[in-house]
Amino acid sequence: MHSPTEEPSLKDVSIHEKIATNSGDSEKAGVERLERVLTTQDAVNERFGFSPEERKRIMRHIDRRLVLTVGALYCVSLMDRTNLGAANIAGMSKDLVLGVENRYSIISLVFFVSYVLFQAPSTVVVRKIGPRHHITTITVLWGCLMVGMGFVKDWGQMAGLRVLLGVLEAGFFPSVVYLLSTWYTRFELGKRNSVFFMVGCVASAFAGILAYGIMQMAGLAGLNGWRWIFIIEGILTVLLGIAAYWLLVDFPDSKRATWSFLTERERQWVCARVEADRGDVQVAGFSLKEYLKAALDIKIWGYAIIFFNTTTITYALAYFLPLILTGNMGFTVAQAQCLVAPPYAFAGFVMYFGSWASDKYRMRGAVIVFNMMLCIIGLPIMGFHPNANVRYFGVFLVTAGANSNVPAAMTYQANNIRGQWKRAFASASFVAFGGIGGISGSLVFRAQDAPHYKPGLYACIATTLLTLVIVAVLSVTFWIENRRADRGEKELETDEKDYQPGFRYTI
Repeated sequence: MHSPTEEPSLKDVSIHEKIATNSGDSEKAGVERLERVLTTQDAVNERFGFSPEERKRIMRHIDRRLVLTVGALYCVSLMDRTNLGAANIAGMSKDLVLGVENRYSIISLVFFVSYVLFQAPSTVVVRKIGPRHHITTITVLWGCLMVGMGFVKDWGQMAGLRVLLGVLEAGFFPSVVYLLSTWYTRFELGKRNSVFFMVGCVASAFAGILAYGIMQMAGLAGLNGWRWIFIIEGILTVLLGIAAYWLLVDFPDSKRATWSFLTERERQWVCARVEADRGDVQVAGFSLKEYLKAALDIKIWGYAIIFFNTTTITYALAYFLPLILTGNMGFTVAQAQCLVAPPYAFAGFVMYFGSWASDKYRMRGAVIVFNMMLCIIGLPIMGFHPNANVRYFGVFLVTAGANSNVPAAMTYQANNIRGQWKRAFASASFVAFGGIGGISGSLVFRAQDAPHYKPGLYACIATTLLTLVIVAVLSVTFWIENRRADRGEKELETDEKDYQPGFRYTI
């Protein structure tokens, strides 16, 4: 037994934990399987000698440095890709003549074409050069691009800059999803994903109010108010990207980073507990064949389609909610900019409650079903009720359900795969399909369908129903596979040479 001051070897800990995990009777299921995992974690804690208070302190420290930093970066990422709606009703549509030939929809969707195409390479790059260099560099660059959008002369220039924005932002979200999954055990990840995305929801909630305030700068330096939206928000992005270089952390197993915020023994403890949980901390050398082999796992595409369905709704709301509030519900521009905020704030509460329940009761699919039921109820209300105030209530339900499903789907996917390169491929494909959902969300609410936008509403209802079907199929499959593993008939997720005995899917 190592003393608390001795530095244990990660290799020794990994072997020790795998033996501990494999020592149980493979035919025992349910509670006994969970007890085996908890016992394994207890062995890690005993080996490193940290008290419960010290372990909580370490995790709080990681949360502050990692979750809050990437959450703040996601704030500006989400604002920068979705501020077209606010700019459009602030005068951009008139200045750039966006009201003809679906030009607004075009500049909305071209972002996602490059965003999707550059997803897959990003998780390989971030593993090679580290998230601190990768994420902060692209953040500063796209902030500069946003400033440039404030000076475009026609809609073609705006479309070109949106394509470049997609190239840069393509590296952010999959890298963050991947990074978060490497730091936390499976049943710690739900709340962290939720807080990360909830910070983005706060940005969405107040982006309209911020945009309305910036609009008041119209005439300053001879620029219209919508131009100042891009300029000011771009400057904020650049400043935050620079600050993140000193705040963001690297992968826990990385030797590149300066671990001033954790001691070596604390870092080893973080790695050991993740290794005990799913056995994939140590990364094999990159192999394109092994990386692409993950594409043969149909579950990965199921997770990706769930995310496509979800982002179709979230991006449709982000780009068209101001137009729906003004055109369909009769609110003024000022009212619409401010009324965007409350539904997103409500979504934050629903999101955190769902993630808390998801981690506490160790369930994932049920939370996704709950979120989709909110959308199923809210979409018809939002689209078809004769009273505008009641339709606005429907906006609350749809916004809460769709946005809460983003971290829920992220955690569902992260809990049910293992292996670093498979995780990297899954993160890239997952977020890429989210980008395709952005293309879909940019197109479903067409100008010719105003003011009721019935085809868009039907499309959102269809994607919601498809998500419910996929979760049902996956849940039944997971239950069957877990039962087979409990009977000792097979080991799950054993594609890589080094795997964790006793792995079970989270339903």
